Amino acid sequence: MGCFSPRPLSEEEDNVVRKKNQKTIGLYLFPALLMVIVILYLPIFINLYESFFSWGAMSTRHDFVGLANYIKMFKDEVFYVALKNNLIFTVMSVIFQIGIALIIANVLECKFMRKTQNFFRSIYFVPSLLMVTVVGIAFKMIASPSIGVINPLLEWIGIDASKIDLLGNAGSATFAIAAMSQWQYVGYTVILFIVAIQNIPAELYEAADIDGANAVKKFFYITVPEIKDTILINTIITVTGSIREYDEVFVTTNGGPGYASETLATYLYKAGFRNDQMGYASALAFFIFIVTFIIGLAQMRGYRLDDQQ
Repeated sequence: MGCFSPRPLSEEEDNVVRKKNQKTIGLYLFPALLMVIVILYLPIFINLYESFFSWGAMSTRHDFVGLANYIKMFKDEVFYVALKNNLIFTVMSVIFQIGIALIIANVLECKFMRKTQNFFRSIYFVPSLLMVTVVGIAFKMIASPSIGVINPLLEWIGIDASKIDLLGNAGSATFAIAAMSQWQYVGYTVILFIVAIQNIPAELYEAADIDGANAVKKFFYITVPEIKDTILINTIITVTGSIREYDEVFVTTNGGPGYASETLATYLYKAGFRNDQMGYASALAFFIFIVTFIIGLAQMRGYRLDDQQ
């Protein structure tokens, strides 16, 4: 008893067991793989196929037009306005949700902030729990020249606000909506960065203290390199989310005034569901997919090259 030990498998028996295990693994993975193909990849190819046709939900016509929808897209002035607005959202989101959020997270993890850390975490994180619709309607009321509080506040500090309409002015609408978006989501990335920073070994900071490194050097030479995985993921999520920006614009200005605050997603919606140009909307949708895919791929590629060095 207790002295029995199984004999080692021969090479042939080991191959049989390995093949059996591979079949079992494949059997378990197949349903999930099928769902991913049907729900994710199949619609992408269907959308690409439909972008080569002129068709509408209210029409029986389904005419092949080749690249006409894409040619129309690149000649469309509104498309370039929407693309510029998405770029504004992207730049502001990277600055605030990555750069500023990382600095805030680092400050909250400092020793002198330990007593009030939980309070400030809640202050920053709560806005991200609110519905975009609620935030958009509230901001629309706050920015209103007639019933809002921003213009009276500007008047109180001596600025003439009689001609200021943040959401009604073509030059400020996009920036105002982007600022609202940063207020809502910067706390979410702050929490993600805090969690990542807390996983950094304390010994690294202790060794830096012994070497006489100041807070700035510890931030750039320890904190940032140690959480680069989290920075990459947050950047991909932030950038691709900015390219697909829809909710905030739809709730606050609906792309107005005129087309001043239009984004690719809101323009796609109007082309497809208001103008019944489903082929053109499919071309816009595929363009959004290609842009987000290339950006994500480039970021991952850049990260791998940096990691190899």
